[in-house]
Amino acid sequence: MAQGIFKNIKGDRLIWAIATLLAIFSFLPVYSAASNLAYTGGSGNTFSYLVKHSMHLFLGFAIMYAVHRIPYRYFRGLSMIMIPVVIVLLILTVLQGTTIDGANASRWIKIPILNMSFQTSTLASVVLMVYVARYLSKIKDKAVSFKETILPLWAPVFIVLALILPANFSTTAIMFLMVVLLTFLGGYPVRYLLVIIGSGVLALIFFILIAKSFPEVMPNRVDTWMSRIESFTSDEKTQEAYQIENAKIAIASGGVSGLGPGKSIQKNILPQSSSDFIFAIIIEEYGLVGGLFLLVMYSWLLFRLVIVSQKSDTIFGKLLVLGVGLPIVFQALINMAVAVELFPVTGQTLPLISSGGTSIWMTCLAIGIILSVSAKREEIKAKEDETREDNPLDILSETI
Repeated sequence: MAQGIFKNIKGDRLIWAIATLLAIFSFLPVYSAASNLAYTGGSGNTFSYLVKHSMHLFLGFAIMYAVHRIPYRYFRGLSMIMIPVVIVLLILTVLQGTTIDGANASRWIKIPILNMSFQTSTLASVVLMVYVARYLSKIKDKAVSFKETILPLWAPVFIVLALILPANFSTTAIMFLMVVLLTFLGGYPVRYLLVIIGSGVLALIFFILIAKSFPEVMPNRVDTWMSRIESFTSDEKTQEAYQIENAKIAIASGGVSGLGPGKSIQKNILPQSSSDFIFAIIIEEYGLVGGLFLLVMYSWLLFRLVIVSQKSDTIFGKLLVLGVGLPIVFQALINMAVAVELFPVTGQTLPLISSGGTSIWMTCLAIGIILSVSAKREEIKAKEDETREDNPLDILSETI
């Protein structure tokens, strides 16, 4: 059975290798950092956290394998179907969302049968990028007016972002930035993009004013954003400053080669040490070497994304790879930047490294889509090689 699975693995082998290396590497830091959760909020059994992380990764790679076997042209139509589904899920999340590990935000919904929590905004991010790539490929090299693009393109984008914004500003900001970047790469007129950016800024200001005027509707959310920004720009002792200070202590303690696997001290002090701040724990245990390893892996992934995008046979394929791939790399860079205090606290996880099922699954979904695009290129190349073998005159002409 295993041989059959490996035989059916298609797509860019280097992307497969990067995803696998990141997943394997994640076990030790997650197991180490989870000890704090096990003893402070659990039964003291750290092995259960390792098993849970293993199951998340196993299901994630199963999703990646299944999705990469689907011809990527089908994602064009699926995005049209999934946008309304995602909007409904986001509305349900706003109405009955729950908090996880004390997080003061309605970001998750419970899956009744499986008794699992699911963060709908991560699914929305992938679906939205596929939808935008589909629309941009449709209007490529066509003269369109701004008015023509409002309903089919920007209305779904702003509806999705408006539903995520009250609970998760950082995810909303990243999604908006990625959509703007993708539309720019897709050839959308810059003058229209400036209008959209201006509209987005005005919408955010309007939302903040509403939230400040009616704090009982969205308690603490805007205050949380402001406190994170203020703690980043000032020396006040806040919860966010406490997290950053302990992250910096962990990084400084790691040095070049680190304290060694499982020997982190700050994991017992640093909140969210297995998710949001796992990069600091990795540097503490594996030093500068471990940090550079991750930076190289994500940079390598970015390089392969550009290669796969360039080699795609359609405009949709090119934009699809960039649309679902760039957010993975950008999220990784944001997570690392937060740990070294180059960016305010955002709550973004480290893709394929941090614990958390939804983040892993949606990252694997995005990588599966990328692999589907690269698999199609391999299929075309294989057919071209067969044609050349069947026509010896082509080979002779190349030789001459």
